[in-house]
Amino acid sequence: MEKKSIIKALSASMAVVFLASCAAGSRNSFGGEVTGIGSSSWVEPNPYGMVLVSRGSIKAGPQEADSIWGVKPDARGVSVDAFWMDETEVTNAEYKQFVFWVRDSILRERLADPAYGGNEDFKIVEDREGNPIEPRLNWSKPIPWRNADEDEMRAIESLYRINPITGIKELDGEQLNYRYEVYNHTEAAKRRNRMNPARREYNTDKPVPSEIPLISKDTAYVNDDGEIIRSTISRGLTGDYDFVNTYIVNVYPDTTAWINDFENAYNEPYVRMYFSHGGYNDYPVVGVSWEQATAFANWRTEFLKRSLGREGIYVEPYRLPTEAEWEYAARAGVSENKYPWEGDLPMTEDKGCYYANFKPQEGNYVQDGNLITSKVGTYSPNEFGLYDMAGNVSEWTSTAFTESVSKRMSDLNPEYRYDAAQEDPYKLKRKIVRGGSWKDVMHNVRSDIRMWEYQNEQRSFIGFRCVRTQIGFSKSKGQGVKK
Repeated sequence: MEKKSIIKALSASMAVVFLASCAAGSRNSFGGEVTGIGSSSWVEPNPYGMVLVSRGSIKAGPQEADSIWGVKPDARGVSVDAFWMDETEVTNAEYKQFVFWVRDSILRERLADPAYGGNEDFKIVEDREGNPIEPRLNWSKPIPWRNADEDEMRAIESLYRINPITGIKELDGEQLNYRYEVYNHTEAAKRRNRMNPARREYNTDKPVPSEIPLISKDTAYVNDDGEIIRSTISRGLTGDYDFVNTYIVNVYPDTTAWINDFENAYNEPYVRMYFSHGGYNDYPVVGVSWEQATAFANWRTEFLKRSLGREGIYVEPYRLPTEAEWEYAARAGVSENKYPWEGDLPMTEDKGCYYANFKPQEGNYVQDGNLITSKVGTYSPNEFGLYDMAGNVSEWTSTAFTESVSKRMSDLNPEYRYDAAQEDPYKLKRKIVRGGSWKDVMHNVRSDIRMWEYQNEQRSFIGFRCVRTQIGFSKSKGQGVKK
């Protein structure tokens, strides 16, 4: 063997030895007992403002018939894994952070645009070594709210409008569009969508499939008139990117919901102040659609990942809870609980204190101490440490609604997901909401009652909270652990 070939063979052998010797838990890579490969594991820090709901099971749905309300028994056993859940509903202040982030990102784009002076400091186009990278916004460069030059002032003013009636300058919510992409792991993992045809069918009595799988993906763009154009593309599978869906969502809440939800009522002060006035900062955000709540969860995930500042780090995403997760958390893992508290009474027997914010009597909204929504966390939490799981505002879940939704779901981490295409019938765009609200009677704030709303509707009585699947392993069983 030539000297060059010998050196090459030895180098390859040494490389194998080196890689094998680095494998933790291996005593002898060339023979011996199977001892397993060690790997690092971790438990994530407690997410801010969230409560850990440990894995458990529950009889979900109503267990008793109620002829007055037309409720039929529909209880079935389900189990869910551990997850973190916001201890309160998302507040106006928290949602404003999202709105202002979108505003500031648009401003930075415009300040870097040559049409507004082209200040390159608002965008990062190369790394520390001077190598070109995909351009991204420079969040360390402050927006010149004061002492802006003429070009900068034009950029800032472009996001505001003068109210033609009041003459007051106000943020133009129509421009606040958030674009994001979501990789659909579920569709990508299905056997029928595998790139290798031989792995789509395991039955060796059948031929290897020859047809190209048909996929559907959502996409969106803003046209020249500033309108959001959404469409669903159907085509043959070409690669992993076919499972990346693009969404553009206007994030500003519909403050007019207070008028549109209640005819012949003087609710104009809420239109003007509920989202904008600081006095309502700690109240639950309303007028937010399912689409907007989902966009908020995506932004919240990206916002966290940016703060970690490391490449390749993985965090479980913030998301809306599944219907099963929501009900399990609301009932504190107790199948007998119709409400987040024990028993069927809406108040304590000794002092007559209400457990939740709802409408106690016809026309009497204030008997529980509130007229509309209340500050989050006003009432006592349930046994899991979660506030306002009944009343205050109804809450979006991630689960799609059909009349047979219970029959479509597994009993393990149940979820029915349907991403309706723009051209789908409107009835396919319904999502499940839970918990009832400040305008509902006691029956409708039950934890075992399912309701629904269209995913693009914005109501003065619907809000949301986020969850995150726990990384690591829950030690306790069927108990909520406070942060």
